[in-house]
Amino acid sequence: MSFILPLLAIAPIAGVLFLVAALHWPARRAMPPALLITVAAALFVWQVPGMTVLASVIQGLLATFSILYIVFGALLLLAMLRESGGLATMRQGFIQISPDRRVQAIIVGWLFGTFIEGAAGFGTPAAIIGQLLLTLGFPALAAAMTGLIIQSTPVTFGAIGTPILLGMYGGLTGTPVEAYIAAAGYDSWNEYLHVVAVRAGLLHAAVGVLIPLILSAFLTRFFGARRSFAEGLAIWPFALFSGLAMVIPYLLVVIFLGPEFPSLLGGLIGLVIVIFAAGRGFLLPKQVFDFPPGEQWDAEWSGSAPANQTAVRRITPVRAWAPYVLVAGLLVLTRLPALGVKDLLSRFEIKWPTILGTEVSGALDLVYSPGFIFILVSLLVIVLHRMPAGAPAKAWRSAGRQIADIAPVLVFAVPLVRVFINTAHGAAGLDSMPLVLAEGISSAVGAIWPLFAPWIGTLGAFVAGSNTISNMMFSLFQWSVASKIGAAPETVLAAQAVGAAAGNMATVHSVAAAAAVVGLTGKEGSLIRKTILPLIYYLIACGVLAYSFAYGFVFHTVMWLLPGLAAVLIGIAYRVHKQHRRRMDQD
Repeated sequence: MSFILPLLAIAPIAGVLFLVAALHWPARRAMPPALLITVAAALFVWQVPGMTVLASVIQGLLATFSILYIVFGALLLLAMLRESGGLATMRQGFIQISPDRRVQAIIVGWLFGTFIEGAAGFGTPAAIIGQLLLTLGFPALAAAMTGLIIQSTPVTFGAIGTPILLGMYGGLTGTPVEAYIAAAGYDSWNEYLHVVAVRAGLLHAAVGVLIPLILSAFLTRFFGARRSFAEGLAIWPFALFSGLAMVIPYLLVVIFLGPEFPSLLGGLIGLVIVIFAAGRGFLLPKQVFDFPPGEQWDAEWSGSAPANQTAVRRITPVRAWAPYVLVAGLLVLTRLPALGVKDLLSRFEIKWPTILGTEVSGALDLVYSPGFIFILVSLLVIVLHRMPAGAPAKAWRSAGRQIADIAPVLVFAVPLVRVFINTAHGAAGLDSMPLVLAEGISSAVGAIWPLFAPWIGTLGAFVAGSNTISNMMFSLFQWSVASKIGAAPETVLAAQAVGAAAGNMATVHSVAAAAAVVGLTGKEGSLIRKTILPLIYYLIACGVLAYSFAYGFVFHTVMWLLPGLAAVLIGIAYRVHKQHRRRMDQD
């Protein structure tokens, strides 16, 4: 009987995975039956009162609104910049930096993509980067691949920290973790989540610093005339410099400011550093890489979206970037406790402490939310960019259509997670579903669990198409397994967050969105085949590091595996670079 309860607890997740992976249902179609399975298990197996289940659904809907509020604001600002000519100005600036396609992919994809992820999240960078690179002359498949591979390091802190502040918090609040936090001496949830965020930042920085090099190598291997990894690895000094230019400020920001700003400020700071350095030729390769002539492209490289998109109007670079600088400034201003702005804005929070008379609670924060700042700055863009009549309304409609595509999944996924978590109040006297599942997993796997923790995060992202929902769904489960095997729960939670972020490289939701924006609908399989290897690298490297961190840096053999792997990769890159230079000299 001991194995039956864990199987019942995993049934909602397995149901979604079966419908999405085996039957190829879209997530929006798979989530409603999964919610019904969860509700049925809660009512008839865990014997949770019907009113508590209903209250949990309402709690989930309130959390859904909070997430969609932020995402809508971010999408609205992007749409305003698209209509005002701001994005076109940014694109033109990128063209002037370097004609080398590897350099363009790193600057536009890795650095600007990280910045956009920090501001908007929820797959937005894949769409924006794909559009920008397509207009720069990239093959559609290369543009989409670039937008997906960078959906890793910045994602944990995307949309102003939503995956941690709403996702992970939503998965842990109202559970035994609250007692643990109090007993461990943490002053608040924010302090505890900050610790988790710092550990996630460390994992990301160590693993993600090689992403620009991997991106460059894949670009030349799949889209170069010579089909060679060597051409991509030959740019290793610039690629590693670009990786460090982002992850160092990214890590410092998460340590000193918290989970809201690492990707936003790390991407922005890295972008300024690398553009300044590239403008002076620092570490730029002597041999310029370009794609073969268009008539030599493989048929699958091209999509149906137009490659040359011209803006109706242009604005100055300072005015183009001003809205995002303003967003970053306002977010920092409102998040620093010493200034008192946070307390003032938090007074407008709408609280529902006992939903339907149960112990389940919920809240809506309409003014302190980043969504409010995004919408406020979007309105200022109308004046700042002197937008023509009709353009703002077009931007609002565009953002509305995009949020309508996102909402159906979240409307069912978040209530599913809340019912899943709130099953500890049943007459059957059982622990909640995540705790029952954790008991079964910990018994089967034991102390090596941290190696597998990132893969569970990726599974959640694959099922729900969202880092935030993956964290909400699996955080309590990961914390419980870590507690039972004696590993540091904060590190295992960090591994969950990192895995859920990296999973965006190959999730059905992200791949479909990236393919659609460049006109490659129907070619998602080709994209996944190209992004699966970077994803596997990310998960293995993160798992090895998490295993070492979780047990307090014990002198275990696997602790040295990641540095050794990095040294080998750099050595190979250097050797290939020398061979490539020798070949070019002979030619």
